[in-house]
Amino acid sequence: MEFKFSIAVLLFCWISKSTFGDITDNEIDQCWLPENLVNEIESYAPTVNKIINETVNGLYKGTTWQELATFVDKFGPRLSGSQVLENSIDYMLDKLVKHGLENVHGEKAILPHWVRGKESATLLQPRVKDIAMLGLGYSVGTPKGGITALAIVVKSFDELRERRNEVPGKIVIYNQDFVNYDETVLYRINGASEAAKFGAVAVLIRSITPVSIYSPHTGMMTYQPNIPKIPAACITIEDAALLNRMADRGKTILINISMEAQTLPAVKSRNTIAEITGSESPEKVVVVSGHLDSWDVGQGAMDDGGGAFISWNSLRILKALNLRPRRTIRTILWTGEEMGTVGSHQYIQSHTADNEKLQLVMESDIGTFTPIGLAFTGPENAKCILKKIMSLLKPINATGVRNPNEGPDITEWVDSGVPGASLWTDNGKYFWYHHTNGDTMSVEDPHALDLCAALFAAVSYVTAELSVDLPHKN
Repeated sequence: MEFKFSIAVLLFCWISKSTFGDITDNEIDQCWLPENLVNEIESYAPTVNKIINETVNGLYKGTTWQELATFVDKFGPRLSGSQVLENSIDYMLDKLVKHGLENVHGEKAILPHWVRGKESATLLQPRVKDIAMLGLGYSVGTPKGGITALAIVVKSFDELRERRNEVPGKIVIYNQDFVNYDETVLYRINGASEAAKFGAVAVLIRSITPVSIYSPHTGMMTYQPNIPKIPAACITIEDAALLNRMADRGKTILINISMEAQTLPAVKSRNTIAEITGSESPEKVVVVSGHLDSWDVGQGAMDDGGGAFISWNSLRILKALNLRPRRTIRTILWTGEEMGTVGSHQYIQSHTADNEKLQLVMESDIGTFTPIGLAFTGPENAKCILKKIMSLLKPINATGVRNPNEGPDITEWVDSGVPGASLWTDNGKYFWYHHTNGDTMSVEDPHALDLCAALFAAVSYVTAELSVDLPHKN
């Protein structure tokens, strides 16, 4: 009889909510687990403590930071489609073999190949000033010599629509407020097409960040079908505010934008895989993951070198401690995430037949700062088991479990019903450095990386060793 059936019968969970049934910060989760399952999970405490001690205080203290620093210093940024990314994948495949991990291989993924080229933005009136900018991924370039045009500044899509008769032939500058990333990033993603609907010739978008030290942020954008494609770039908060003030004073704003951006033919890349093969049920798998590609600025240390390196280092630590669980633990270092989770999409689509064998899929892609716990999406009974497992991480104060999962590369698995969790960290400064030249090793803290690696190693081991399968969502 499958463990999934037995645990579904035995396990009962419920959530106690506020008077109106809304989930609040004061929500109390109450779970009931069979006593034998509680005892089993608690019995892993000595092993978890050993993992934590060796990672945070022992032989592996600081090694994740050192490995990551060596990697990003050697390769720098690793843009989708670039030879640098492929060289970095070769390096990782060799390193995973040298550390004794099993089934090390790359699986093909076809990636888009967008290149930035030279680019510039210059304010010509009411005074001459260079404008710091970063073109957006998938943006088209300008004609040779660039585009010189008058500019209009708007604070929102609503204002753009209200002033649509002023837009034809102009460069639209968005100076939107930062609300949160998910809401504000829509200006980066859709800003070009929304302006092009009304005849704009280019867009400059205030960078998607709450804080700036004159730092432009890049990222991916999209073009809507049947709408002219116009060049798109992000500028700093400071310049967006400056241009807005000039416009409010009634000044004529004239700007030249020059961009050599282009999309080249797609290229072959690889997702990077390594495992600790399960001792009893090797066909069943726990996944820990992060992506190796980055934007073409900074070093890609935070996004997502840290996530990739705590993932593979968690296996390295378990291997060194001679901890081989019942199920397989697989690390996947994704490719092509920054251009739209391209690598993970192709991998997941080619392995859909294995979805039912996945115990838990985890990802780190929102910073490897001091860990708080995991953000989880899955059935309530699976969440109850995970919460009990996370209680073992009390020695590093990383016991939290919240909803929902925030891992972009594992979204398709989670949407299909596989339990999924993303690393939850104290990442209030993440978007300060996101997709900028500031994403370097200076953002990474050795102790925080150790804590994150310990969390991934401990959770992956216990869920892979557990006597029951985590229930999937129907």
